[in-house]
Amino acid sequence: MDTTSFQNQELNQTPTGHDVQQTDCCIVGGGPAGAVLALMLARQGISVMLLEAHKDFDRDFRGDTVHPSIMEIMEELGLADRLLQLPHSKLHTLSIQTDQDAVTLADFSHLKTKYPYIMMLPQVHFLELITEEAKRYPNFQLVMGANVQELIEEDGIIKGVRYRGHGGWHEVRAQLTVAADGRHSRIRQLAGFEAVGTSPPMDVIWFRLPRKPEDHEGGIGRIGSGHIVVMLERSDQWQMAYVIPKGGYQKIRAAGIEALRQSIAEVVPELSDRVEQLKDWSQVAFLSVESSRLPRWYRPGLLLIGDAAHVMSPVGGVGINYAIQDAVVAANVLSRPFKAGKVQLRDLAKVQRQREWPIRIIQAFQSFIQQQIFAPVLNSGQSFKPPAFLRLPILRDLPARLVAFGVWPVHVKT
Repeated sequence: MDTTSFQNQELNQTPTGHDVQQTDCCIVGGGPAGAVLALMLARQGISVMLLEAHKDFDRDFRGDTVHPSIMEIMEELGLADRLLQLPHSKLHTLSIQTDQDAVTLADFSHLKTKYPYIMMLPQVHFLELITEEAKRYPNFQLVMGANVQELIEEDGIIKGVRYRGHGGWHEVRAQLTVAADGRHSRIRQLAGFEAVGTSPPMDVIWFRLPRKPEDHEGGIGRIGSGHIVVMLERSDQWQMAYVIPKGGYQKIRAAGIEALRQSIAEVVPELSDRVEQLKDWSQVAFLSVESSRLPRWYRPGLLLIGDAAHVMSPVGGVGINYAIQDAVVAANVLSRPFKAGKVQLRDLAKVQRQREWPIRIIQAFQSFIQQQIFAPVLNSGQSFKPPAFLRLPILRDLPARLVAFGVWPVHVKT
């Protein structure tokens, strides 16, 4: 059901004038985790309402990497072929290049999967496909422009949310509320959850530059002169990540856009004929890199998944994939309790139990890469020395497998 039909349907009124709706599951946040969970629950005949604060899905520099694990999940949902029909590019390797050496960090082409690559797909297209599929089910409702402001709590149990949008206040009451509203989760704040964080040594500046047909393919990191630039192929563009020391953004802004262009050209000389197209700071997006997780992802009537439960570093581009895996596990675990009419605390605990260690391990892996590769280069200008394990054949495929599939595979239960 789209927002127009939502506005036109008959709604009960509370004494305070709020619209009131009832659903089995209210999901706050229409990102990858929320959208996939909503689709999977709707397919099981469970009533679900998906609330998204924005009026569309089109926002720049969101996670655009769809890894092999997610492609396998999409195949299980019958959506892989439709996804592949959308305009995209494929990354078969991730490598790092310096003035002296080039090292392959991850080679996905050797993996035993039907999808031995990372698919670069604008997230807006992914979300539109998932939500359009979900709209085939009459028990699914999508409400765009729904700005959640309050949790409804009765006797210590979360009973739903109140949101503003479409001309006033609205109330959604649900058996379970799921927070999938991202790294700056409003629900996490309202529920009083405190995350345990680490201190990544870096931040990232995102921008795009033209890509020429004769340019190399795939994803590559370039290290030189105490700087790190990551280039991800996206058809006729390079999606660029300029990695900077933590807290250094204002210093770079003060130095001016020309200094940034010069620095990029020094690290990636072949782009020197294109950096002039980076004209002002409106073309740049700043990401303050964080890494954290909640000790507990739930309380009675409420579950947090994706970045709302664990903020991921951009290393490996795995955030979207771990968020979707959270959603798949949540749907697998909770479908039966929903159908039985009662989702209990032990069911929510089971979701966290199945997902917590994969999150801990990948965050430890990301921290290792940050401390062993990024920090020495950014903070002291040291030359890059590849980790020794990349030279050992028995361990060489480990980064590719960890990035591609996670710690262990997640599949859709039929």
